[in-house]
Amino acid sequence: MKAMPNFRDVTDFIRLGLTSRQELQVLLFGVFLVVYMITLLGNIGMIILISISPQLQTPMYFFLSHLSFVDVWFSSNVTPKMLENLLSETKTISYVGCLVQCYFFITIVHVEVYILAVMAFDRYMAICNPLLYGSKMSRTVCIWLISVPYVYGFSVSLICTLWTYGLYFCENFENNHFYCADPPLIKIAFGGVHIKEYTMIAIAGINFTYSLSVVLISYILIVIAMLRMHSADRRKKAFSTCGSHLTAVIMFYGTLIFMYLRRPTEVSVEQGKMIAVFYTTVIPMLNPMIYSLRNKDVKEAVNKAIIKRNWGQ
Repeated sequence: MKAMPNFRDVTDFIRLGLTSRQELQVLLFGVFLVVYMITLLGNIGMIILISISPQLQTPMYFFLSHLSFVDVWFSSNVTPKMLENLLSETKTISYVGCLVQCYFFITIVHVEVYILAVMAFDRYMAICNPLLYGSKMSRTVCIWLISVPYVYGFSVSLICTLWTYGLYFCENFENNHFYCADPPLIKIAFGGVHIKEYTMIAIAGINFTYSLSVVLISYILIVIAMLRMHSADRRKKAFSTCGSHLTAVIMFYGTLIFMYLRRPTEVSVEQGKMIAVFYTTVIPMLNPMIYSLRNKDVKEAVNKAIIKRNWGQ
C-alpha cells in the first residue's frame, strides 16, 4: 500500500496567485511594486519623523511608530515573493519558505491587532484621565504595553504553525493564493484538517474578540467622556485624535474577520484572496497617510523637519 505523503514530503507548493493571465500579471507587478514602494517610504518615513520630532515624543506616537514598523514587516513578508511569482514561470514556494511565511504572517496579525488595542487604551487614558495620563502612561509602562503584543504574537504563532505542520497533503500541492495562509492550505489538505480548522477559527475568534473588546470598551468610555465635555473645541480635538485610529481598526479587523472566521471552502478561499490583497498591501500603505493627513501634530512635525532641513542647507 502506497504511503500517504505528508507535509514533510512536500518540497514545493505551486501558488496560483491572483490571475493566470500573462498580461494582467505584468500590470499587477507594476501596481504592487508601486504600492510596496509607497508603503516602505510612508511607514519608514513615519518612524523616522516620530524619532526626530520632539513634539511627537508621546505615548500615542510611540505606539504609532510600532504600528508603522509592523506594517513594513507585514508588507515585506508577502509582497516581494508575490512580485517574484508574478514574473516567474514556476510560481513555486518551498516547503520551508511556506512554513516560515505562515509563521511570520500569523505573528504579525496578532501583534497588529493588539497594538491597535493598546492604542485604543492609550486614547482612553488621554481623554478620560488627562490629569493622570503623564504618570500612568510613563515610558516604562509604554514599553511594557508594547512588549506584550510581540511576545504573545511570536508565542501563539509558533503553536499555530505547528498545527499547520500537522496537515497532510496528497498530490494536490496547488495553493490557490498569492502567499501561504491557513485557509487555502486547509482547503487542499488531505488529513489533519479538522484540528487545524477548528483551532484556527477558535484562536482567531478568541484573539479578535478580546482585542476588539478592549477597543470597543475604550471607545464607549471615550464617547461618554466626550458627551460630558462642555467645550466644542475639546470634543473636536478628542475626536480628531481618535478618528485615524478608528479608521485603521475598521479596515484591519473587518478584512481579517471576513477571512479567518469562516470555514475554508473554494468560494471563501477565492473571496479571501481578494480581501487579502487589501490587508496585506493596501492597508499598510494607507495607515501612514491616514495618520498624517488627519493629524495636525504630524503635519506640523513634517513642516518643521522640512524647514530645518532647508535652513541647514
